[in-house]
Amino acid sequence: MTGIRMKNELKKSLKWALPLAVITFVLAAIFSIVSNAILSNANVVSGIAVVLVIILIALFFDIIGVAATAAIEAPFHAIASKGVKGAKYSVWLAKNADRVNTFCTDVIGDASAIISGTASSVVVVEMMLILAYNESGFMEYVISVFVTSIVAALTVFVKALGKSFAIKNSTKIIFKVGYVMYFTEDHLHIPILRILDTKKKKSKKRKTAKKDV
Repeated sequence: MTGIRMKNELKKSLKWALPLAVITFVLAAIFSIVSNAILSNANVVSGIAVVLVIILIALFFDIIGVAATAAIEAPFHAIASKGVKGAKYSVWLAKNADRVNTFCTDVIGDASAIISGTASSVVVVEMMLILAYNESGFMEYVISVFVTSIVAALTVFVKALGKSFAIKNSTKIIFKVGYVMYFTEDHLHIPILRILDTKKKKSKKRKTAKKDV
């Protein structure tokens, strides 16, 4: 029995992990192309600006991922029963906290790291040109280590602050994210919940199968 359960759990994990890997690949490729295009003629100031924007984007999604993990479903069910707009999306986010956290922290985090690395390398090259060190050597190594270390330290520092904020305000954050999802689906007519909720798709397929029988 335990072996069968493990196989079933593995199949469920693969069904979620494989599409996630594909999404990560696509997003990483897109972000890499976009970052290279933006940073092709960048200088030190614009390179630093891009790095800061990337850190803020990573922070934003990291807060959502942590908040989804820390949030409890019960308050959202109570709000949804009153017909509050966006509440059912908040329920989905809290119920699927593992998926939300993986997407926000891993997928977006990895894509952000790619762009951050590219932007950091641009900053290093431009700093070398400003300092008139055109040849690779010890100074380039020092500047590269210095810039990379600052970006890494700043990213960790900002994310640490974001995590504590997300845990303390998880309910408010997830409710706001749920409302944004509702607003996007209602006004832009993008069926977000239908795309994300695979359980509903399976239940619909079962119902249609039963009807056919």
